[in-house]
Amino acid sequence: MARDMSEAENPVRRAPEHIVSVEDVRQLMGASTPHFALQIRGRIARLIRGLPANDPARVLGEREIARLTALGHTGEVRGTPHEPEIRPLTSVDDLAAAEAAAHAGPAH
Repeated sequence: MARDMSEAENPVRRAPEHIVSVEDVRQLMGASTPHFALQIRGRIARLIRGLPANDPARVLGEREIARLTALGHTGEVRGTPHEPEIRPLTSVDDLAAAEAAAHAGPAH
C-alpha cells in the first residue's frame, strides 16, 4: 500500500517512469513554516526541474518556490492585526540579524 509522503525523495517520485503531477507539488507544499520553507523550496525545485515551462506542475511549483522564499526570509505573522501580543515566527533574516548583533558586542 503506497502512502503519501511530503518529501521529493519518495521512491515513487524518483522512479524514471514517474510523471510529475500537480498533486506531487501539493504534497510537498503541505503546511510549511519559516523554519522549513527553504528546505521544501529545494525539494520542489528538484521535483519540477526538467518539466516544460507551461506544465501545470511546474507553474504551481515555481509559484510555491517564490512563496517559500519569501516565507523563509521574512517569517510568518500569527494572529491578526488586532492581536499585537502574538509575535511573528522567526525567519532567516531575523536569525541573521540576531547573530550579527550578538557578534557586534555591546554598543558604546
